[in-house]
Amino acid sequence: MSADERATGEPDTALLAALRAGLTQAADPSQAEPMRAYMKSALPFLGVKSPEVRRVCRAVFAAHPLTSFARWEATIRALWREARYREERYAAIALAGYRRYRDYQTLDALPLYEEMIVSGAWWDLVDALAIHQIGGLLRRYPERMRATILAWSRDANLWRRRAAILCQNSLKAATDEALLFACIEPNLDASDFFIRKGIGWALREYAKTSPDAVLRFVREHASEISPLTRREALKHLGGAP
Repeated sequence: MSADERATGEPDTALLAALRAGLTQAADPSQAEPMRAYMKSALPFLGVKSPEVRRVCRAVFAAHPLTSFARWEATIRALWREARYREERYAAIALAGYRRYRDYQTLDALPLYEEMIVSGAWWDLVDALAIHQIGGLLRRYPERMRATILAWSRDANLWRRRAAILCQNSLKAATDEALLFACIEPNLDASDFFIRKGIGWALREYAKTSPDAVLRFVREHASEISPLTRREALKHLGGAP
């Protein structure tokens, strides 16, 4: 490939072909429909279990290194947009987080992740991106990402809101408590299951680091928090009111 082609961000077609071939070879067609039904997915499954998806991805990514951010981004976009099977989208998420490309985790990647979250529009795709990719950007660029996360928490799109709520789930002591609560508060009156469950999960994770803060938040918002959210938030705190 020429320097000009690399600059425009052409996807690595050899990586894409090898990945699709590897997933097809690893597939158990008898599992495809049960997996699709469980996930309520409009996109078909090949029937590749998660450990096998990871194994195929490791082998293919190691054999086909990507030499620039543009190449990496274009390959992820092609894999995501052209996916015929859900496992290809799982592989796109794996490529986004692959350790070789840690240096590509910059604000330049945010539009890619936002596209994946909005078009993915289901928990199995959104949650991994929110926690690892968006959470990682927030940790690296706290000031610049804070405004984005706050805006997402008030967005009309359900999945941007869920991503904003969940993006600090792995940050533990590095959690920006004020930001977490600021993202949760405008969503407390939401009737959607995925928002209510997401709030409960985010609070439950933060309770592992700061149980008193979570208890205080739940008590202060007792009239607004749904029973589902309360149960999830207090699951490891003895269900305290």
